Amino acid sequence: MSALASSGRGRSALLAALSAVTLLIGYGDLWRGGTTISALCLAIAYAGLIPATLLSWGRDEWNADTPGKDERFGNAPWLIAGGVSLVLFALYVFTLGPTTAMWDTSEYITAAKVFGIPHPPGNPVFVIFAHAFGLLPLPIEYGARINLLAAVTSALSSGLWFLVVEGVLRTWIPVKWGRYMGAAAAVIIGGTAFTVWNQSVVNEKVYTVALLGLAAVSWLMLRWSDAPNRAGSDRYLLAAAYLVGLGYANHPAGFLPLPAIGLIVLMRQPMALLRWRLLLGTLAVAIVGLTPFVAMPIRAAHEPYLNSGGVSACTEGIAVSCTFSAETWRKVKSHIDREQYSGHNVAERKAPLVAQYGMFWLYFKWQWFRDAYNQAPAMQTALALLFFALGIAGGITHFTRDRRTFWYIGGLVFTLTIALVVYLNFKYGHSQAPELGNSVDREVRDRDYFYLWTFSLWGAWAGLGLVSLWTWMAKALSRSTEVTDRGLRLAAPVLGLALIPLVTNAMDAPRHRHTFTREWARDLLNSVEPYGIIITNGDNDSFPLWYAQAVEGVRRDVLVAVVPYLGTDWYARQLQNRKLEPYDKENGPALFRDREWTMPTKPLFPLTTAELDAVPPIVALPQQQRFVHDGMDVAIRGEYLTRDQQLVLYMIKQGYPERGLFFSYGGYAQNLGFSQHITNHGLAQKLVSNRPDPSLDFIPLRGDEVLDVAATRSLWREYRGMDALINEDGWVDDASAGIPIMYVITGQYLAGSLGAAGDSVRADSVMVQVEQMVQKARLR
Repeated sequence: MSALASSGRGRSALLAALSAVTLLIGYGDLWRGGTTISALCLAIAYAGLIPATLLSWGRDEWNADTPGKDERFGNAPWLIAGGVSLVLFALYVFTLGPTTAMWDTSEYITAAKVFGIPHPPGNPVFVIFAHAFGLLPLPIEYGARINLLAAVTSALSSGLWFLVVEGVLRTWIPVKWGRYMGAAAAVIIGGTAFTVWNQSVVNEKVYTVALLGLAAVSWLMLRWSDAPNRAGSDRYLLAAAYLVGLGYANHPAGFLPLPAIGLIVLMRQPMALLRWRLLLGTLAVAIVGLTPFVAMPIRAAHEPYLNSGGVSACTEGIAVSCTFSAETWRKVKSHIDREQYSGHNVAERKAPLVAQYGMFWLYFKWQWFRDAYNQAPAMQTALALLFFALGIAGGITHFTRDRRTFWYIGGLVFTLTIALVVYLNFKYGHSQAPELGNSVDREVRDRDYFYLWTFSLWGAWAGLGLVSLWTWMAKALSRSTEVTDRGLRLAAPVLGLALIPLVTNAMDAPRHRHTFTREWARDLLNSVEPYGIIITNGDNDSFPLWYAQAVEGVRRDVLVAVVPYLGTDWYARQLQNRKLEPYDKENGPALFRDREWTMPTKPLFPLTTAELDAVPPIVALPQQQRFVHDGMDVAIRGEYLTRDQQLVLYMIKQGYPERGLFFSYGGYAQNLGFSQHITNHGLAQKLVSNRPDPSLDFIPLRGDEVLDVAATRSLWREYRGMDALINEDGWVDDASAGIPIMYVITGQYLAGSLGAAGDSVRADSVMVQVEQMVQKARLR
């Protein structure tokens, strides 16, 4: 026994040393500015070597000890689980998004490409893993490669849930193939729930990576619960603790298993809570799991294209003194704590609790039949009640049949449903209670993705409920009091209920035809003159532009300035320091090929770094102020100027007219007072010193708007977004519908102006496209 222990400790020490060396190489390469070696080494260490090290501790003692007769998770059907994972992986690949998508997809694919820092909390684990995954030489474009990471991690999660459910079913299903079929049914239910499926085919955020971590922790804890007193069992607790820490470095959801872990330890081996060496060990490995946060300030010091939060105090290159300073720690902590979004105050409710549970119920109904266009609400509700009932029945059966594992899974279900709704503390959902309109504060978009792990786990309980129904029918059909092979075969058709979400979500969950966002980004960038600046409003008119520039190399000469970020103390410095890249005239629009474009040499702002940092968040205007520059004499609207407005005025003062300045649609320029100096220029609005008088070339539109007909007509001929929108055949996300509607509005304006000029043929052609977009995208 001592020889076994000695050899085991030697192997563990070797793995620990290899892990440490690999981490040192990775962080060393990151320190010098590298990304390829660092990402590969860090991914291998964090995802492979460190877990292998922890699981090797005490493995020989565990193997030498006598297994308990009721251990159910040790002899796991890994091959069958792998087969089930492959089936779901094939489904996800078949319906995989070929490129970027709306909301945060573009930001996170960009972060992966440039090894950058996305918005708070920073998600360094995702960035490391995604950058490494993106290096794989797969014959697909980069965006699809990162989307494939979502498919891989979600499919692997399904395999682990299969093992969990199969282990639970051993308590009452004696027939092996019956357990496999029951576990597969559970996995299919969870894996084809709308949000799970929809998020598994495009990497919108970090949630499928978080889901894999949660599923892995769950399997480890149930494996530990098999024999908590067996020699070497602590290795499962250590591995789970490490994955919790690593999961938090990916997303705060990494801590979600903690209550369930505490409950099962309390119920299965409460004395473990008094073993100080074990407690210190779990704390130590959890801290190791948190160390990817160190990558954020190191990478931030090298100023990658995406450097949200500016989490390094280093301003002139990386150095030990500034990287490991109190100021850097303050910045990192602020980013992790999401101070940019005013933190997370659970005590101050953003909506009535009943409304927050109402939002959850709305999203729960979506899982089994999305019904994006509200065509069959009664059917949607009926299916939601069915799967809710199956889940409740599964939970009751789980409690009755297998109390031991129920403490963990039941605790996790409670955490991911009742407790999570309270913790997330959302405003009214974007699609919730439409009859209330704008009388209540709403989320800017639907937040169903925050419950991805909830719906995936609910599939496990719904699967147990379905198996309970199956076994009841099997006994009835075979006229037996026991579950028999014959009875299960006779009642097997009832398992077809597991295929319902696969069928009902087959139209709305897939993204394999979705290319609109990529083309929208290209079209908006091409609406801007070479070396121009475009002021954007938020996620969907900004993040896709980052993707186009950083990932696909489109119009890198354009500077994208995001209004909400201009209000922070770090973003303006990054824009000021960003190096301009030459305009690629051959690949640019025909509209800009009639002249040579000179690269600007002046900085973006006429301010030093200290002066830029000193721009106040808000400045009161005791009397109306006028902005005079290059023929413009503008009365500034409002009683105050916010930081972003001050910086935009500085941009105009410094760069215009040598550098074209454009605005994304949304009224920002008009609200500032520049209504008479704006022309509609394709999908953007262009600042002009003197707006031309109305004519057939400059058609007046609603309000103060004027359409530059020649420019818009030229750009429209080269836009790709219209055909991409038509090809998508539907627009599920109502919150982002304003983006495709911009094509509709622009097309209507253009067609009207062409008709007024007597060019009815071109006007009719444009209107045909407009009508197809409205019809095919079902824009409401």
